[in-house]
Amino acid sequence: MSLVLSSLLDAIKPEEVRGEGDPPVRLLAYDSRDVESGALFFALPGLHTDGHRFVQDALERGAVAVVHERELPSYREGVVYLRVKNARRALSAASAVFYGHPSQDLEVIGVTGTDGKSSTTYFIYQLLRASGVKVGCISTALFSTGGEPEPNPLRQSTPEAPFVHGALARMREAGCTHAVVEATSHGLSPRTARLEDVRFTVGVLTNITHEHMEFHGSFEQYREDKGRLFRGLPEEGKAVLNLDDPSSGFLAERTRAGVWGYGLGAREGARLWAEVREESLAGSRCLVHGRETLEVWVPFPGRFNVENVLAAVLGAAAAAGKEPEGFLSHVPHLEGVPGRMERVEAGQPFLVLVDYAHTPGAFEKLLPFVRRFVEGRLIVVFGSAGERDRTKRPMQGRVASRWAEVVVLTDEDPRGEDRMAILREIAAGCEGLMEGESLFMVPDRREAIGLAVGMAREGDAVLCLGKGHERSIVTAEGPVAWDEVGAVREALAARGWREEQGL
Repeated sequence: MSLVLSSLLDAIKPEEVRGEGDPPVRLLAYDSRDVESGALFFALPGLHTDGHRFVQDALERGAVAVVHERELPSYREGVVYLRVKNARRALSAASAVFYGHPSQDLEVIGVTGTDGKSSTTYFIYQLLRASGVKVGCISTALFSTGGEPEPNPLRQSTPEAPFVHGALARMREAGCTHAVVEATSHGLSPRTARLEDVRFTVGVLTNITHEHMEFHGSFEQYREDKGRLFRGLPEEGKAVLNLDDPSSGFLAERTRAGVWGYGLGAREGARLWAEVREESLAGSRCLVHGRETLEVWVPFPGRFNVENVLAAVLGAAAAAGKEPEGFLSHVPHLEGVPGRMERVEAGQPFLVLVDYAHTPGAFEKLLPFVRRFVEGRLIVVFGSAGERDRTKRPMQGRVASRWAEVVVLTDEDPRGEDRMAILREIAAGCEGLMEGESLFMVPDRREAIGLAVGMAREGDAVLCLGKGHERSIVTAEGPVAWDEVGAVREALAARGWREEQGL
């Protein structure tokens, strides 16, 4: 793909242009290591580094033009320099133009919320495929441009704008008519502008609880940034809102789109609501009420997954222009996201679950649910991300100590923070646990999982939380390869429990 630079100027809106010429642009880049000949390089200011520092490196690698916010120490002849007010905003707008505004040719469903986004995104993707719709998806865990879903190669739930628009363009080329995009608060925020120029026609809310205060500064700003998805919907679009969430009214007032509500229990204005009749670690049997009442088996444990499924059914129906009830027959055949309530079986006489839960709100839903089905002790392994929301750490500890008999604190992604300092901040919220007896701080995650599995007895449950599908642990030295389920299997095998002994 190639466009001449002048065709991008209206999108970039430069305040000053230096240099002459109208070179072909073959690539948009914001990381100098990705620059190739013919690239337009965007010098983005960041939390830990600044793209302005890498302009010379980008030029050495073949960049033909540079978008920057600040004055540069030098300007090379033969290169066009575009000074802008906001480089991230310029990157978003240029990405949409460069790839031919792909979101305008697709029905794009955005899924936002604190917890449940990835599962709901994947459920919508499956429901649309089951109904004959050609669809792609971008989520934390999985990625598809029209073919079979594959693991997301990135650690960003919502990638930067060139990746998003490039993926949407490949979906369009593959014949997709629909796309499902996990829309994080970071991605929706004007501070990153990753989704600023994506045209959404359906917005889906799972829930809004405490998370990412280090980025947004307050719960109000966090909710406001998530609300940008719904404020941008067209009048003919649909806002799918969880009526059990206190923020649903806030968002309903801020959208022009029609509102479809859902929840657990009858609520005024609900398009679908569910009564949970039976629950187990295998799933839930529900009565789903809409324009008719149907019995539905949800093949995932927990009421939170019933909510996710209701959100997905409404999101898929809204995007396809069909009645939601027609999608309910597909629900029993849905598959879960890897690393979400994934049961690890190796013949051991206790339960082991791997889940991505990493917020106080997710803990509040998950831990009491599992507690109901465990006769023995609940042993929980988790940590908290470094250089991220510190205020949630004691909250995580408080919830975990309320429901678990044993808590093992360990690395999640410590990044540049002191590993033990993170664990101590979580431990400060753990109430009623004794260090060395029921509270352990073991930074090495493999060792921590081994400790938890080693102390488990018949009837106990071990929950390994926070990593789920992720394939790395980010340390001060960079990412280290990681496989949570693999680490659990190693720990079980070390104690004599091997997969072939399982069911």
